[in-house]
Amino acid sequence: MLKVLIPTIMMFPMIWLASPKWLWTTAGTQSLLIAFMSLVWLKWTSEAGWTSSNAYLATDPLSAPLLVLSCWLLPLMILASQNHINPEPINRQRSYIMLLTSLQAFLIMAFGATEIILFYIMFETTLIPTLIIITRWGNQAERLNAGTYFLFYTLAGSLPLLVALLLLQQSTGTLSMFMLQYSQPMQLNSWGHMVWWAGCLIAFLVKMPLYGVHLWLPKAHVEAPVAGSMVLAAVLLKLGGYGMMRMMVILDPLSKELAYPFIILALWGVIMTGSICLRQTDLKSLIAYSSVGHMGLVAGGILIQTPWGFSGAIILMIAHGLVSSALFCLANTAYERTHSRTMILARGLQVIFPLAAVWWFIANLANLALPPLPNLMGEIMIITTLFGWSPWTILLTGLGTLITASYSLYMFLMSQRGPTPNHIVGLQPFHTREHLLVTLHLAPIILLVAKPELMWGWCY
Repeated sequence: MLKVLIPTIMMFPMIWLASPKWLWTTAGTQSLLIAFMSLVWLKWTSEAGWTSSNAYLATDPLSAPLLVLSCWLLPLMILASQNHINPEPINRQRSYIMLLTSLQAFLIMAFGATEIILFYIMFETTLIPTLIIITRWGNQAERLNAGTYFLFYTLAGSLPLLVALLLLQQSTGTLSMFMLQYSQPMQLNSWGHMVWWAGCLIAFLVKMPLYGVHLWLPKAHVEAPVAGSMVLAAVLLKLGGYGMMRMMVILDPLSKELAYPFIILALWGVIMTGSICLRQTDLKSLIAYSSVGHMGLVAGGILIQTPWGFSGAIILMIAHGLVSSALFCLANTAYERTHSRTMILARGLQVIFPLAAVWWFIANLANLALPPLPNLMGEIMIITTLFGWSPWTILLTGLGTLITASYSLYMFLMSQRGPTPNHIVGLQPFHTREHLLVTLHLAPIILLVAKPELMWGWCY
């Protein structure tokens, strides 16, 4: 764990001491080296389930893929941000890269924590860099409003979790993930226990976000700069799913009765957000709403608590992280050229940027879960689990899948096909940096088809 965490922390002096000319190159290179070093976590040799470097930080098959995803994303965010942050004063450039790096350090400690209270502290700490990135480097004046939504939704959800964790510490005497799985099942039967159950999960459901408490997400995505959107979609939403998986282990037997409304809300959200996507005009907003739909499926898979549901949830989280991040990068490259996120103003881009249209096509097909990509694997496992739980759910999940395919194709056709307007014929061509950026998103997804057990978690 420390062999990745210490180089990440050592990036801070490098960012402030590097010469302005080489700042982006050195930051990108060092973060890419850290990302390659993090791949060591995927090689699983331990039979005990956990591989621990000390009492507080450890990896297991559930956290390892999410840790690697967090490390993989930093070089990609640095690559994506270079164009629009470069004209700014050098100190602001350094601050921006430092915020991205600090976010990675906090995420490594959040996903690697073995004490639930350490996970909670890091879960909250990730708010600070994200909030500064959204409010300081956002595109429009609405960004302060978006930052406020983001902050208050997350804080309102996570304060009950802190109280719930203190009560758990009082009743079991420990908050260590090593110990809690072996502790005696708690006799939960009163109203107070039901409130405690909700307190444990609501913070994570807001973070995911569950439909109904999702309003902060489209605002935050639309106003954030490209790196903010990437890290929100790819990793910060996954903190919610990961936290739920860790907490569900100790919440039995109440989950059997209390999970019903949340599963129904999650599945209804898949259909509702899909329908909202069908009539979006704003490209980033469409991608943001599609994230809510996918995370609804993940929430359903986790709440049912079967090995297939858990596995499908992890696979879909990893695949969705890479795909939605790639879509935000592509949306940003279009925005940097046309200075508009409205799809109808920039159509027919395939004629001008044929290779970029190929990237759009692959990313959209991955988003609508084309076989044999891991997105489909995750969705099918979750849909099968839900069907086994209640056959009626096939109506909601089937309709949701159909709507997902519809809006993904709509997004591709609106932005790439059709007559090219005269005002965008003379656009600047794509840079090699941008092609590399999208390749580094889509290559892992295609490679994971060959070895999906890297992200199955501890279910097999």
